[in-house]
Amino acid sequence: MDFKTQLIDPIRQQMSQPASPAIHALAETLLANYANAIDAILFYGSCLRTGEDRGGLVDLYVLVDRYHLIESRWLLATLNKLLPPNVFYMEVPFEDRVVRAKYAVLSLDDFTAGACRWYHSYIWGRFAQPIGLIYARNDQIVQSIQSALVQAVLRFVAQVLPSIPASFTARDLWCKGWTLSYRAELRAERPHKLVQLYEAAAHYYEQLTRSAIDLLSFPIDVQKTNGTYRYTASFSDGARRKSRLNWTVRSWQGKLLSVLRLLKGLLTFRGGVDYILWKIERHSGEKVEGPRQLKRCPLIATFVIFWKLYRRGAYR
Repeated sequence: MDFKTQLIDPIRQQMSQPASPAIHALAETLLANYANAIDAILFYGSCLRTGEDRGGLVDLYVLVDRYHLIESRWLLATLNKLLPPNVFYMEVPFEDRVVRAKYAVLSLDDFTAGACRWYHSYIWGRFAQPIGLIYARNDQIVQSIQSALVQAVLRFVAQVLPSIPASFTARDLWCKGWTLSYRAELRAERPHKLVQLYEAAAHYYEQLTRSAIDLLSFPIDVQKTNGTYRYTASFSDGARRKSRLNWTVRSWQGKLLSVLRLLKGLLTFRGGVDYILWKIERHSGEKVEGPRQLKRCPLIATFVIFWKLYRRGAYR
């Protein structure tokens, strides 16, 4: 078995894991609302990791061929193309409860480009993690998604390796990578949360690490001691300085893009202002009280909130 097969096999197996009936109810609603506009529906995030869809907000990605097919409003379709993805909120009655989700709309072309070529880690940082496939129009789209996920893992590992110590484990690699990619957005996950994220699928990440390192052909030695793989990398000082610079640029670029996406969410979320405040509190760990003027002038007030949180050290 070659390393490409070793890398794609765990991704394929993860994609095929069954989702709960509640998740399928969300997908069926989306398909009923948008008919033939949808190429695929992906499931990711905390609800996927825990297998629990009660009380949380399910994270879905809706992949489409062209944005105007799913969004008839010219402004939102244009914004989706200029600054993908647009994020929407939905509620679906299911049995004796309501299932809530946010779904991001992204073209299949942008999804592939984001996984393979985007400078910023918004797509490849997310989709290097476990993903569930809820719906795909045909087998060709499934194969395109699988290839994009392989490229997301390769890009993640390649961009993180020069930024970690010479001797490392798979856990070191992924936790450092998440730290860097979260800093490139308005997120501030605590170190113990990152360890929990890794431990939730440790075997999966170990498989990805071993295969990705061999596919990338980096100067890395691998040793197995007491059942644990330890890697030793040889990168020049120049390569490490370049990596640090890239992540610094991504951090500033990503924070700006995150603010713009949240502001765009005012147009796509029901209760968009409340969503923004909830999102800030969730990822910064800082309680945010929405000033009264936020309702009257949300754009200015939102920037003021972000600045105050930055001064308080909520984001780095």
